[in-house]
Amino acid sequence: MYISGMDLVGRRREMGEIEQLLERAAAGMGGLIVVTGPDGSGKTAVADAAADEARRRGFEVVRASPARGQPGRWAWAQLLRDIGVADDIAAGLLKEVGPFDLDNAARELASGTRRLVVVDDIDRGGLEAAELLAVVATRVAAGSTAVIATAGMPLGVGRELRLGGLNEDELSTVIGTVRPDARHALWLASRGLPGVARSLAGGLASLGQDDDPIVHLALHAASTAGFLEVDVALVGLLEAAASRTRDDRTRARVLARLAHELLGDVAAAGRRRALVDEAVELARRAGDQRTLAEVLDARLHALWDPAAADDRLATAAEIMELARASADDSRERHGLFWRFMALMELGRVAEAESALAAYERSATAAGDAHAVVMATSRHAMLTILRGRFDEGSRLIEDVLEMGGRLEYADTDRLVGTLRGSIGMERGTRQEGAAAVDVCYALSRRFPAHFFEATAAVILAGLGRQAEAEAELERILPRVLAGSGPRWLSVMAELAVVVATTHDSHAAADLYRGLVPYRGKFVVRGGANSTLGPVSRYLGLLATQLGRLDDATSYFEEAIALEEAIGALPGLARSLAGLADALTGRSGDGDAQRASDCRRRARSIAGRLGMTMLLESLTQPTDEWSLGRDGEDWLLEAGDEHVRLRDSHGLRYLRALLAAPGQELSALDLAAGGAGLVASGVGPIFDDAARSAYRHRLAELSDELDVADRIQDSQRSESAETERQAVLRELGTASRLGGRTRETSADAERARVNVTRTLRATVDRIAATAPRTGSHLRASIRTGQACRYQPAPGGPNRWHV
Repeated sequence: MYISGMDLVGRRREMGEIEQLLERAAAGMGGLIVVTGPDGSGKTAVADAAADEARRRGFEVVRASPARGQPGRWAWAQLLRDIGVADDIAAGLLKEVGPFDLDNAARELASGTRRLVVVDDIDRGGLEAAELLAVVATRVAAGSTAVIATAGMPLGVGRELRLGGLNEDELSTVIGTVRPDARHALWLASRGLPGVARSLAGGLASLGQDDDPIVHLALHAASTAGFLEVDVALVGLLEAAASRTRDDRTRARVLARLAHELLGDVAAAGRRRALVDEAVELARRAGDQRTLAEVLDARLHALWDPAAADDRLATAAEIMELARASADDSRERHGLFWRFMALMELGRVAEAESALAAYERSATAAGDAHAVVMATSRHAMLTILRGRFDEGSRLIEDVLEMGGRLEYADTDRLVGTLRGSIGMERGTRQEGAAAVDVCYALSRRFPAHFFEATAAVILAGLGRQAEAEAELERILPRVLAGSGPRWLSVMAELAVVVATTHDSHAAADLYRGLVPYRGKFVVRGGANSTLGPVSRYLGLLATQLGRLDDATSYFEEAIALEEAIGALPGLARSLAGLADALTGRSGDGDAQRASDCRRRARSIAGRLGMTMLLESLTQPTDEWSLGRDGEDWLLEAGDEHVRLRDSHGLRYLRALLAAPGQELSALDLAAGGAGLVASGVGPIFDDAARSAYRHRLAELSDELDVADRIQDSQRSESAETERQAVLRELGTASRLGGRTRETSADAERARVNVTRTLRATVDRIAATAPRTGSHLRASIRTGQACRYQPAPGGPNRWHV
């Protein structure tokens, strides 16, 4: 078996798979292997060895990689040119192409005899590059071309070879001779990745005999953890280094970094504080300005708590002063960024923007590309805060492009958060439902950081009240006892849930927790998004608690701040909240003021495209109606008036609306209310009783039609009362000794037909009465038993 020197130590299995690929290709059965793994895992070395082996076997080898700043299919165009395809065909890949064009390119690439195509870092080309790879995979299977691609993450195409870390003995072979006390530390610091280990080993060469390599690696190894994640290997290395430090300065740096790396461990809050307290004391005693600035920076990260915004602001100023004195530009930028975040938390948005501009200028002058990405993402946050959603979307794309190019670890989460901020304001119901799944996935990845609260807000907005209430009940006790960089935003999100579920006990608990933050801003993490003034959420909670004077004051505070900074989306929401509080208070002039607030909120929401808020601000009347009007049906719901042709679905809908919260069997609905018996089950009623029930329900249906036409409400009410009594009897009789009626072919047909018919009817209504349609979609439950369970946004009563 072919092994290419030191580079491929520990990769015998992978090279065996590649040899088999080449053997199959030589026999006319080509294929694709995707080699994946983190940076430094040896993907390029494996591809190099594969190319060498292919040449040894007489294969033509062509190789390319996506170019930064070029179209995603750039590498494929290069490969086509290298195998001699006409330039116009290769250039065509860089334009708009269809499936036929992709297949034509794939056919050309697969047409060679004994050819190996290697595409390095194909994921840098994005979806375009991966799309063509999938087409190529289908073409090479019937030829003598083999394809090897490398990528950081799985692509879901071809056979995948995932490269992980080497074991300690294998890694020692790769890096050569190192000091005995450094071998294990190198393995921990590199996580067994050979490329990373070589880089770190190079730094050890300059150490003096008295320098400790474990301490050096603990301070210089890069963390692989994103925000709120924990790099377990690095934490282990730092813990080992902490017991080996010999002076105050070094020990302070090690302890501070250990505390910093433990932020994602919610169980380590007490330990983080003890570590940073000792680190600060040691750094001040050492008298080294650079070290003290580094330790204070780590302290702010490790003790990231919303109650410490004022302390963050003061500490940021000290970090900047110390960094200037020691000519540490990078640390001074850190101080500027902390200042920006603290000012945002304190609601001093104009000052925060000035700090952000200074941070960006410093980053640009220093060529600090990662800091430029951070600055761009925060500019996106501020444009979203002000409702300039289109501009925010463009900035988000810039963040995605720059972050991907730099392989910035948190790019995807940062972009997802920003897009989610726009989605909360302008998203559709379908997008909201998808976002719930994303939130639950994040909650599994980052337990105890309460991404479920965001899911609950979205569920409440979608009218899925029961799910939102259950989520609130599940996480509230843990949130109230929690802390951390996401805590305040989670509390605010739960306040929104309480405002829609009307849970007064939860409202009281949340109110007590949020009151100390009055006057501040709700900022997530590193100010990558903001939910606006805390006062708005206190207003929502005070409204639920019946403290309407307080609620009015809170909303007025929020409105004043949002007006001052031009935060239009939040202003619309605060105006809507104030309108509700004023309506509930019903004092002199409150009704007119509430109307004015709603009108202004609707105007803002309409201009900004805030569809969900706009729906909630279109106030329903107390009573809606659905009844016959000659041959047709007339629906009247607030300002929505719709005439509909007669259909079975409208009759089913009318039956459900007439009995809110009650279950009606699909068989009964399909039979026009007569409780038919499903075949194969046995008689529930005897023939005479069933006939009498059917006859009487038909008479009552006619009676209701007549009452509708002559607008005789008393006659309609009397007929409907009797009809409900008959239906209750049918419902009782449809159970045998308390046991649920068995499912049958008839019952299943009724379920399918009634469900389909009701959905089609609601869709017809939604086409011309979207608010009514949205309410019905959230309220109608179908199955073998159907019911109308009123969701928020509907009337107090239906006339049917």
